[in-house]
Amino acid sequence: MTILFDGVCNFCNASINFVIDRDSKGIFKFAALQSEVGQEILRKFSLKTQDFDSIIAIDGDNVFQKSDAALEIARRMDGLWKLCYVFKVIPSFLRNPIYDLIARNRYKIFGKTEACRIPTPELKARFL
Repeated sequence: MTILFDGVCNFCNASINFVIDRDSKGIFKFAALQSEVGQEILRKFSLKTQDFDSIIAIDGDNVFQKSDAALEIARRMDGLWKLCYVFKVIPSFLRNPIYDLIARNRYKIFGKTEACRIPTPELKARFL
């Protein structure tokens, strides 16, 4: 599964670190939405290439956005995080407004960096 994230968002970067720490099998690959690879993937799936307001998870030809992406990621993480997938029973039109509220305010609350994250040498192979 490939996870596309806002590379300049501190909350997004912390979330990616959280996922990496709970991915002992190394099933996730990562790319910043702003990166060349991220932009290429967005174009491939006809997704917007600016104004990033969602984490995106791609599994084969399946594209998940917003709360659906978060739940699909949690489902594949180590430990009890899989149990979060139970929230999938709540329709996305009820889940996504909460997601959107956090996304709209993520820079105000958590801050923003000037550049996309650079992975450590140990993690470099997991970043596209």
